[in-house]
Amino acid sequence: MRDLTARGLACPAKLISVATAVPDNQIDQRLAEEHSRALFSRKMRDYERVAGVFASTGVERRYSVSALPWFAQSHGWEERTAAYVDGATHLFKSVAKRALDAAGLPPTAVDAVVTVSSTGVTTPSLEARVLPKMGFRADVERTPVFGLGCAGGVTGLAIASRLAAARPGTTVLLVAVELCTLAFRLDRATKADVIATSLFGDGAAAAIVSSDPSIASIAAFAGATEHLWPGTLDIMGWAIDDVGLGVLLSRSLPAFVERRYRESFQGATGRLEVDPKRIGRVLCHPGGTRVIEAIEAALGLAAGALDHERGVMRDFGNMSSPTVLFVLERAIAAGLCKNTMLAALGPGFTASFVALERAA
Repeated sequence: MRDLTARGLACPAKLISVATAVPDNQIDQRLAEEHSRALFSRKMRDYERVAGVFASTGVERRYSVSALPWFAQSHGWEERTAAYVDGATHLFKSVAKRALDAAGLPPTAVDAVVTVSSTGVTTPSLEARVLPKMGFRADVERTPVFGLGCAGGVTGLAIASRLAAARPGTTVLLVAVELCTLAFRLDRATKADVIATSLFGDGAAAAIVSSDPSIASIAAFAGATEHLWPGTLDIMGWAIDDVGLGVLLSRSLPAFVERRYRESFQGATGRLEVDPKRIGRVLCHPGGTRVIEAIEAALGLAAGALDHERGVMRDFGNMSSPTVLFVLERAIAAGLCKNTMLAALGPGFTASFVALERAA
């Protein structure tokens, strides 16, 4: 990677801290499979064949804002939205405080807040409900972001880094919070619904990003970029109807990633002027076991190389946008490489990238 000062960034945006949080309700994968069978097996002719996904996802446990009995009842938009607002605001406060504490900063030090969430809709947005109660300044700038799905953690970091770099000395709080389990539905039974039931969990992650040179940092941002494939809107996303959100998940996703991901990665390194040989670690959003394997194959990585990703999948499942920040947190704890590329795939179909250079 080129030296940041050579790019004219005397005060580049820096990553100061990362924190994560999950709800209290732990769902063991075996118990989730039992409940899924009770709710879906009579509605799906080939349920037992599809149910093998519970054993193949690599997930052992997940967390939810709702206890298991909630999923055995029908819910509409009003109930789902109430559960989303309650659960998401609680997680927002918890993870934001952890990120601030890890950075050694008070809420008043934050100049801007980026909130990423695609699993619920609320106006006023989540941060507007939370910030005044936490002691943030009245003039804090708010940027709520919706629709990025699983790519939101990486793209959210990119947005936060650009806001910080635009005005030297600016400190930004990023919060990504998703309650994927609230999209569980009883009114339909498709393969995508069963896969979602085996894979998704709830969680939140936060990061402090700043261009204040006096604040000690973990790493500096060396750039960010995205790749949007045309004609791929049906690969993943949400279907929206009177009941709520319904998962869209194409069976072609792993094959598409194995075939097309390398081109997006090479394009990203080129635009960011990053030498791929100097990237010590690619940290990816773990969308699922088959997607992890497809990324390893596409990038020519050894089988099992994405170990932090598999560990997060095992312990938390796919939480959409916060998940890659859970991976980053583990990588930091283990010792961040000198040059790291964060990567995530999301609806669009989009690949999002952020390059980091570890602080000396």
